Amino acid sequence: MRIKLDRTVCDGFGTCALHAPTVFSLDEWGYPTLTGSGDVTRAERDGVMRALLDCPAHAIVAVDDASPIPAGGEAAVARSNGPDAFWQSNDGSETTSRKAMRR
Repeated sequence: MRIKLDRTVCDGFGTCALHAPTVFSLDEWGYPTLTGSGDVTRAERDGVMRALLDCPAHAIVAVDDASPIPAGGEAAVARSNGPDAFWQSNDGSETTSRKAMRR
């Protein structure tokens, strides 16, 4: 597993360093940095996953994990970048557009 830390998004809560102190360290202002290259060992994985899921700013991203991390509990995912993108359920069937949902 490999992770990235987006310091521009981080709000400095420090929960990552609490859950995975060998992977994250806090600077003098309380903002985290990665202690290594972002490669997570098997022994560190549970703490890093807890840090990733508990991060209130979503500043930690798994970059090569094949399993997607659910965000917001949405049952459907937009398949386009446009604001009127059709939403598809997990089985691939189209449900409605975002624009139609607002009406």
